[in-house]
Amino acid sequence: MESKSKPSKKDTYWMRVVVMLCMGWVTIWIYRSALPPLFSEIQGTVGNHSDTQMGMIASFYFAGSTFMQIPAGVLVDRFGKKIILIPGFLLFGIAALVISQTPSLQIIYAASVFAGLGCGCYYGAAYSITSENIPEEKRSVATAFINNGAAVGMGMGMILSSLLVKKIGLPWQSMMYLCLFLIAGTLLVFIFGLRSSKQKSIKILDSNSSVQNPTIEHKKISLLSLRMLMCYLIYFGTCYGYYMVVTWLPAFLQEERGFQGIAIGFSSALVAFAAIPGALIFSRIADKHREKKAALILVLELGAAMMLLITVLATNATLLLISLILYGLLGKLAVEPILISYISEQADPKILGTTLGIANFFGLSASIFAPTVTGMISDVSGSKEAGFYVSIFIMIFSALLFYFISSHYAKKEKAILAIKMSSVK
Repeated sequence: MESKSKPSKKDTYWMRVVVMLCMGWVTIWIYRSALPPLFSEIQGTVGNHSDTQMGMIASFYFAGSTFMQIPAGVLVDRFGKKIILIPGFLLFGIAALVISQTPSLQIIYAASVFAGLGCGCYYGAAYSITSENIPEEKRSVATAFINNGAAVGMGMGMILSSLLVKKIGLPWQSMMYLCLFLIAGTLLVFIFGLRSSKQKSIKILDSNSSVQNPTIEHKKISLLSLRMLMCYLIYFGTCYGYYMVVTWLPAFLQEERGFQGIAIGFSSALVAFAAIPGALIFSRIADKHREKKAALILVLELGAAMMLLITVLATNATLLLISLILYGLLGKLAVEPILISYISEQADPKILGTTLGIANFFGLSASIFAPTVTGMISDVSGSKEAGFYVSIFIMIFSALLFYFISSHYAKKEKAILAIKMSSVK
């Protein structure tokens, strides 16, 4: 009976951790997705600006978040998770308050940078907490549940923006007030719900990583080896398409496909909600067929790119909505857990945290370029369709290059292993 009573206490806390960290992603992504559907309303306050200038709101946010990835990881290792996570969320809240009060686009830019810096503290702290508290045998499912908070937050942000502002007619600042309420509530949950920890290193970020099995010989791969660079490249390509959609899909549906009011938010939210089952289903498939992860990543990437192409070419609303649902099912949130697992298995276990930090840096760097590049293309061509084509090309190119390089190294390793086995016999 004693063996059952102890785990129950641990289980209670790790389940609370999962819920709290999922709540953190929901809050962050409601903010991230709240402003893009409201660019036209924001211009009523700050004056008329080009698509490039409006897209830079998202770019400045993601620039701050990208810049903070590696420093935040170092700070988490040095000072602890909770002591970095809470000030980061506090900075996030102050930035949202400034955005809600300013009549200047330039100040929105500056506040967006600080919001990004605050949110940039979350990734390293959150995954340090999960690795420390969630049991190994439950970590994959728990991590997928936490990551799905991003999908829920994205969908809620787009729907609420369309409902409260475009449908009901509230000022666009009301979305920032809602974000402030959520940030304050989440901050209180972190302060009183998370335990402080003296552990200063991340041991394991993925349950599939060979770090867990010291009996398996693991070949060390350099941070900047060709194989690892291809992992960074495909992460960039995956995120480029996703952040282009997050930023510009609402405007594309409204201006070029005739969607109106709350239909804009609901249609855009389909991408997020469809990603929830996709992440769970394909992660389980990857766990069962670990040797075919690279092939599964390729199939998902090509499928997602094809759905974006159909979105642009669709001549009726039904086909367009189906393609958006399938893009969500196959896209970033479905690929990301598998890709992180793949990177974890290839990397040197001693620098796993650094490797994943660099990979996430490359992924987030796409969030800087995609909104502004698509806005520039729209200003020059008068349409956002070309922006979709650019993202489709980047996704396909990075996926094919990743797969061919990965397959080359996998065959090479199998040949070396076969030689070693024959020599032993």
